Amino acid sequence: MLIDARQLENNTQIEGDICIIGAGAAGISIALELEHTFKKIILLEGGGMEYDDRIQELYNGKITGHPYYPMKASRLHYFGGSTGHWGGMCSTFDDIDFEKRDWVENSGWPIKREDIAKYYPKATSILDLGPCEWNLDYWLKQDPDFKPLPLDEKVIWTKMWQFSPPTRFGKKYKDAIVNSKTIQLHIYANVVDLDATESINSITQVTVKNYAGKQHTVKAKNFILACSAMQNARVLLACNKQAPKGLGNDNDLVGRYFMEHAEIKTGELWLNHTDKLKLYLMEQFTKVRAELAISPEKQRELQVLNGSISLMPLELSNKTIPSVKLWSNDDPRKSLDTFKKYSTLDKRNFIQRFFSKSIYQSYGLFTRVEQLPHPESRVVLSNEKDELGIPRANLFWALSPIDKKTVFTINKLLGQQIGAAGIGRVKLKEFLLDGDVQLPDYTSGGWHHLGTTRMSDDPKHGVVDANCKIHGIDNLYVAGSSCYTTGGAVNPTLTVVAISLRLANHIKEKMAIV
Repeated sequence: MLIDARQLENNTQIEGDICIIGAGAAGISIALELEHTFKKIILLEGGGMEYDDRIQELYNGKITGHPYYPMKASRLHYFGGSTGHWGGMCSTFDDIDFEKRDWVENSGWPIKREDIAKYYPKATSILDLGPCEWNLDYWLKQDPDFKPLPLDEKVIWTKMWQFSPPTRFGKKYKDAIVNSKTIQLHIYANVVDLDATESINSITQVTVKNYAGKQHTVKAKNFILACSAMQNARVLLACNKQAPKGLGNDNDLVGRYFMEHAEIKTGELWLNHTDKLKLYLMEQFTKVRAELAISPEKQRELQVLNGSISLMPLELSNKTIPSVKLWSNDDPRKSLDTFKKYSTLDKRNFIQRFFSKSIYQSYGLFTRVEQLPHPESRVVLSNEKDELGIPRANLFWALSPIDKKTVFTINKLLGQQIGAAGIGRVKLKEFLLDGDVQLPDYTSGGWHHLGTTRMSDDPKHGVVDANCKIHGIDNLYVAGSSCYTTGGAVNPTLTVVAISLRLANHIKEKMAIV
């Protein structure tokens, strides 16, 4: 059922079994997973069914620290959320991503990969990917032209990726949500407050507002905050009338440990022969490809983070512009237009058709690495308020020396491996050899907002527990990548859906017991 909160009588009281705040990939996945379990699920979306710039303005804020994309343009505020402009790249987390790594400060999840991996098959289906197969051997059997580089997998291994169409949740799952008999989707219902019991150990209701001047309350047995890493933190911090530091923030952790994936061009691969390297290339309709990843063994030995390198014909790579420079307009529509205008994606067919075969002898290296969880990399509240009276969120993005060390190390290892195999040479970019311990300002992020409500069994080290429940509040959960303790080296959406399905399953079990 679809309800426009602007059309409701003012001060309407809405009641349900579950209240999900946010209708993006996480919120929609949870709602549909719970659909036949409860009598009434309230799904709140602050925006409408389509883009509205006035609504989008609620996401505006300031950026300090390392240069980043404009706050207003880095997430979409309408039904379907940021799946409205995601690129569709998907891969799974590795075992090491969940481990406590002595050389990685603040690492270690309270769960293991296997706790999430059981939900990857269904998440793969939700995202319209191919088979839930991530093993190189499987894909080599599917295409005889897939040939991996002859590298030592204990140093550099071949990690598989799949590409969603990409699935736009707002379009694909609109009918399922709107026509559901148990899900009530309320649009233009921006959550501005969460009320708790006197002891602040349980949430009793949330307050929503919109531009029509309407205010409503929603009561439920359980509440799930599923906005985004920045907005989840913002909501919790802004709900401070009962808890002065904000809900769930007794230990000053809400908003901290904001993470991204540092992405940057790092060098050139020159082969001593012509090879299209089909396994590693992304063309216009690519559904599967591989990247070159640093092995867990080398991560431990050299004390670096996780990361991988993708390949692109050098003629193409040389024409690319760092995305942090392209995606610079506050209006996400204009940023997207600029990005498409200068993106190499639309040029691939032209270049690969009209250039000589030598285009497949030299390749540009593009590196993506996880970021060290840094407590000073954080989302905070601004003194400025949005039109609904809520303090805006500001971001300070902080990178660390180990981030650059990781970028350098994986590229150095690749160069050594290519040379040892006798197939070519690697040339590194000058910034990797300049002695500076920090990555340059033109290092981009992947639009991957992670952390800010990190997961830990210990409330002194995390905001939510292993089941994504906020410590000390028995019916308030957080969904999405804000729960990530560390970020891994892959795009987050596949794991966001998987961990959301896991949360939905936990809610089912909990409510059955109650």
